[in-house]
Amino acid sequence: MKRLTVLFLCVMMTTACNEQEDSEGPNIASNRSEDFWEPGADWILAWADEFDGDGLNESNWNRQVEPAGRFNEEWQRYTDSPENAYVEGGLLVIKAEHVEDGHGMDHYTSARINTAGKHAWTYGKIAARVQLPFGMGMWPAFWTLGANIDENGGDTPWPFVGEIDVLEFYGSKDDGAIEANLHYADATGSHAMMGVREYSLEAGRFADAFHVFEIEWNEREIIWRVDGQEFTREAIDTDERTEFHHDHFLLLNMAVGGTWAGRPDDSTVFPQYMLVDWVRVYQR
Repeated sequence: MKRLTVLFLCVMMTTACNEQEDSEGPNIASNRSEDFWEPGADWILAWADEFDGDGLNESNWNRQVEPAGRFNEEWQRYTDSPENAYVEGGLLVIKAEHVEDGHGMDHYTSARINTAGKHAWTYGKIAARVQLPFGMGMWPAFWTLGANIDENGGDTPWPFVGEIDVLEFYGSKDDGAIEANLHYADATGSHAMMGVREYSLEAGRFADAFHVFEIEWNEREIIWRVDGQEFTREAIDTDERTEFHHDHFLLLNMAVGGTWAGRPDDSTVFPQYMLVDWVRVYQR
């Protein structure tokens, strides 16, 4: 009878039950220990974070603090709280929380971390093993920015620094698809981009398993892969794409809502989690 009562209350109070789901922490995918990915021949490990310590390694990562709406009209604020980004059980956990009643600007908290001023690279193989979140309005990403960007101490504004989106995920579009893109400035100084290239799972959601997302980046082109499978490549040896021939740093974040991401609603379970098993950079 008690179980039936709880089920009845969940039907009658969907939002409340959604908020309480996963209250004991993230649901770690069953393939966590099945990591068979290899970088391939001739690649030498240049840097990595395996998240084996007791907390976020501050020699590797910065916690960005940004108000809601700072980027793309996103609804979350980025905090430096260990509630929103922490290391536990060998995983980096980025946690998005619904902290105000209703759905709107500044009703959510999350985390955005980067290696700016600490680690940056030109070319190489950049990879991360990640279990993504799910649901309307969720927008996690693994990406790079030119190290000279003004928002992190440089002297050059976006998009003149260049941006490489290793992965972006939009729960409002498809829980089983991720996107790749490049952003830069064209010959007139206007924002230009490669255009979205999508990779879709044959079945299921990216939230159901860990996957390896990688780019192979050299002076001629950038190649994107998921679990070792190439799904797109793009030439960068053009006069308009000089932004991709200097140092870039890494970012991991989980946005909630925003111009491109749709909005969370009562169907979106909170908290949401982005789980990162490792991040690695290789060079020839």
